[in-house]
Amino acid sequence: MYDEDDLILLDAEMELESPLDQIEPLTAESVVVKPDPDLMLALLENPQPQQRMLAARAFCDIEDARATPHLIRLLTDTCPLVRVSAAYGIGRNPNGDAVEPLIAQLNRDWNGYVRKGVVWALGNCRDRRSLAPLADALRTDISAVRLWAASALAQMAEVSYEAVVGAIPPLIEALVQDPIAAVRSNSAWAIGQLCRELPSNVVYATAIDALIQGFAEDTDLGVREDSKASLLGVGDPRGLQLIETLEQEGWF
Repeated sequence: MYDEDDLILLDAEMELESPLDQIEPLTAESVVVKPDPDLMLALLENPQPQQRMLAARAFCDIEDARATPHLIRLLTDTCPLVRVSAAYGIGRNPNGDAVEPLIAQLNRDWNGYVRKGVVWALGNCRDRRSLAPLADALRTDISAVRLWAASALAQMAEVSYEAVVGAIPPLIEALVQDPIAAVRSNSAWAIGQLCRELPSNVVYATAIDALIQGFAEDTDLGVREDSKASLLGVGDPRGLQLIETLEQEGWF
């Protein structure tokens, strides 16, 4: 869908960071004295983009349902910094009404930072409607977005069994085929989260096979470690036996 070079805004060192990496960490003082929600709500309508951005970012710390309609509207703001801040704000204040606007913005936004934040917010909304766009992003978007689409798909564990089953195939595909090791690692982690919600069936067995393959065959140590951690977390007997056998043979 998107060319890997379509965004000069995403440089090699920063493109795989978390959607919240650009937001300054909370200090002890900021935890005690949070922004005034009424003031921030008013600033969401400010004609100055800088003020709208700061207000939207404030709702990363403030939980207030009154902000949701305003944040949804700001997803289409002309300023990309406002759009990405609105996505972060929705991610901290997830709401079912935001799912369709988030999906629409994911499909049309040219800015990778915005799409990355939108993917993160969609995962936090924990809604069945997010499954298809997140799976598509994992298959087709730039590496930064694929990374967070994999993590977001893990949230399907809290949606439904059908959503878990739907999330497994694109994650397996990414674990086996994605050229970026960090994306494969996140996919291994997400598969491990989802497998905990599955009964012992064909889908579960296929997911375990993919984790075993990631552990035994991936060329990247981080991917192997994350695949191993997922196998240990699930507690599958086949996976545990393979780990024990390979470690006894000094495979690592």
